[in-house]
Amino acid sequence: MLYVVPTPIGNLADITLRAIEILNLVDFVIAEDTRVSGHLLKHLEISKPLRSFHVNNEHRVVESITQQLVSGQNAALISDAGTPGISDPGYLLVKSCIEHDVEVQCLPGATAFVPALVVSGLPAHRFYFEGFLPHKKGRKTRLDYLAGLPDTFIIYESPHRVLKGLNELAEACGENRPACVCRELSKLHEEVARGSLTDLKTWANAKDKIKGEIVIVVGGKVDLK
Repeated sequence: MLYVVPTPIGNLADITLRAIEILNLVDFVIAEDTRVSGHLLKHLEISKPLRSFHVNNEHRVVESITQQLVSGQNAALISDAGTPGISDPGYLLVKSCIEHDVEVQCLPGATAFVPALVVSGLPAHRFYFEGFLPHKKGRKTRLDYLAGLPDTFIIYESPHRVLKGLNELAEACGENRPACVCRELSKLHEEVARGSLTDLKTWANAKDKIKGEIVIVVGGKVDLK
């Protein structure tokens, strides 16, 4: 059995009772960064063998991990924060398990875009999740596509690219498009900034340095005809 186990995006108290139960049950834990996961397991007083599974090695190790599961072992797949497979490694292992008749269960739990969407105050009945935009090739094409969507859309951004990203969004969507920037959700220095893209550019410009995980939520294109 492969259990896909979401981990807290910040506040460790957000771990679920079932996640703790599964982490205690499995034979080993598959972790994006064994150092980060080691801290979490130590906090939970859980001792399990850790196997590394991240964007730079997933193609090399997916087969050997799958064979461990085929042999009858149980494992939990976790990422540094949130739900594996959502802008994090996970897809390849889940696909491999399905192809080898290994049962997969995904626990419900933390992911950054859901609280960001809800707290933004923008329409949430239908939305589009983009994740991380390409850094260079194809970036403008994706931005132009997102700008034309009638529904709220969500992107992840690194802290050092926030101002650049907001400038690009304003160029693609228009300066007055409503949006929201969420930083460090569930953590001590959580911050939510709402307003037009112009307002948010001003907010970002006023910061000496922006730190932490960033989610940007942008309202959909409204047809004024």
